[in-house]
Formats: sequence, structure tokens, C-alpha cells
Amino acid sequence: MTAATDYLENEVLDHILGKGTSDFVSPANLYVGLFTSAVDPEVGTVVEVAGNAYARTSVTFGVAAGGSTANTGDVTFPTASGGDWGLVNNAGIYDAATDGNLLFYGALTVSKTVTDGDTFQISAGSLSIALA
Repeated sequence: MTAATDYLENEVLDHILGKGTSDFVSPANLYVGLFTSAVDPEVGTVVEVAGNAYARTSVTFGVAAGGSTANTGDVTFPTASGGDWGLVNNAGIYDAATDGNLLFYGALTVSKTVTDGDTFQISAGSLSIALA
């Protein structure tokens, strides 16, 4: 993941600087969403996989060091069932299993076509987030 959404950037800045109207708190749980196109939430370009047993999957991250962190365990999505998911080439971190706010997003190092019967997995340590 290489980019934070405007939503997250604004919430973090307001929180740190004591501004804004919301009391931003760390989400209780985080979820990985998969995308079939390049992601640019600021202009509305977010095409998340849908249907065929797809669901966002929970993820945990280690304590940040050197301005980055990575997932502490494998992230295993449900097996595609009833059809294909298509070419998965981007991922994002959400604060909810459905709906919610997209926090971070970025291109996957390796794209994968997920067909009926496939299980998509992100290995522990392979999903990193860095602030630059």
C-alpha cells in the first residue's frame, strides 16, 4: 500500500492538531478489499471485487518501525464460488467489513486472475503500509 486516502489524511491531521469535528479513533478491526482496476478514490475510481463468495477479509498489522508496518498473518479470502473474480491487481485497507471508509490503497506487486474455485491469499509480511 503506498497511498493514504484524503479521508484518512484529513482525519489524522485533525486528530493530531486538535482540529475538526470528529473524534477519530483507531478502527476496532481492519479489512483488506481487492480491486480489479487501478484505484483513485479521490476521483471515484474504486472497482472492488463483488459476488461469487467474495468478502473483505480481516487483517492485523505489527507495530510500525521506520515509518512502515506489515500484516502479521496470512490474509486468506473466501474461495471464489459460482464464478470468477477477474484480474485482481490492487488492494485497499478498510475500517469495516462492508461499506466503511477506504484508508489505504495500492497496486499489488503481482496481479492474479481469480477464477471459480481459486482462493486468493496475501502471505504474512507481504502487505506493507508506509508513510512518506
